[in-house]
Amino acid sequence: MSCDILLCDLDAFFASIEQRDHPEYQGKPVIIGGRPEERGVVATCSYEARKYGVHSAMSMVQAVRLCPGAILLPVSMDHYRKVSAQVFSIYGSFTDQMEKVSIDEAYLAVPDGHGLEIAREIQSTVRLELDLPVSIGVSSNKILAKMACELGKPGIKQVRAADVPRVIWPLPVGKLHGIGSQTERKLGRIGVKTIGQLANLSEEQLLKMFGAVGPIMHQYANGIDNREIQTDRKIKSIGEETTFPQDVYEQKEVLIELLKLAEQVGYRLRKRKLKARTVTLKIRFADFNTITRSRTLYDSIEGDGSIYQTARDLFVNNCGRPPWRLVGLQVSNLDSYEQLSLIQEKDEKLCKVVDELKDKYGADVVKRALLLL
Repeated sequence: MSCDILLCDLDAFFASIEQRDHPEYQGKPVIIGGRPEERGVVATCSYEARKYGVHSAMSMVQAVRLCPGAILLPVSMDHYRKVSAQVFSIYGSFTDQMEKVSIDEAYLAVPDGHGLEIAREIQSTVRLELDLPVSIGVSSNKILAKMACELGKPGIKQVRAADVPRVIWPLPVGKLHGIGSQTERKLGRIGVKTIGQLANLSEEQLLKMFGAVGPIMHQYANGIDNREIQTDRKIKSIGEETTFPQDVYEQKEVLIELLKLAEQVGYRLRKRKLKARTVTLKIRFADFNTITRSRTLYDSIEGDGSIYQTARDLFVNNCGRPPWRLVGLQVSNLDSYEQLSLIQEKDEKLCKVVDELKDKYGADVVKRALLLL
């Protein structure tokens, strides 16, 4: 059965929450991210800050240089996740066909021909109940809904299949969702500057240039996308990472940070009732050279201690020479509960007790003794 697809994207989500919660910030440039003196990066910023050229993933040092009067705030992720759940609950009152893409973005499938009407109702409801702005793209498939949303920000825009030659084809090829800077440069070398020019290339030519992704690019450029709404979107990995304020020369400091990351990753695993078989360590050196090393285990794990021990072994065996700039930890190969070894069972029972205390009294209520040094 045909349907309309909506892409709902909360505008400058983190910054919008802060401006809502703190009226004194409204109308002022707000930048959310790490601290400039600690090599922080911009997580998001308000539209007022974007006028100065600030954008996500920019270093906070550069952001402050561009917008010296900005209000700088840390990321309050727990609060943002709670607000996100409230927004998605509103989406769910309009349809049960929803695919969550990220904390601030979701695709919805709604009755054919009613997309624009429902988009307006959603936008109005989110504003009325939560005082937050949401931009919505309306179309017949995911790629066009995504493009419509980007073109309509901040607000609502509909792009139908018949609109593609007029609305989509004149755009720079880099505006097509999924086309990165490297692909854009490669296309530019053969004279492809617009999405329309990409659409007019043959699938065979794109297959030779880009492999299996080439025909997909061709379809997207022509407004064709057969992907369905994935209502049971499966988490493939969970990870955390830390960029150190200054280059680190002592292994002990990195291992302490790895223990913190293991606790964060383990907590997120258990909240989703998942276990992992693969642990991946990420190390970035002072010269920005970055390596990743993984280990796949025989038994699935979810306990902080088991995750940390595996990550510790990976670090000790692959740490190279200091100094280190960043360390990251990711678990993957995820699955649900299975029989545990006795040691794992003790570790994970303890972790679950700690999780309950954190949920009730806050993340800092319990700390390992090593982290108190």
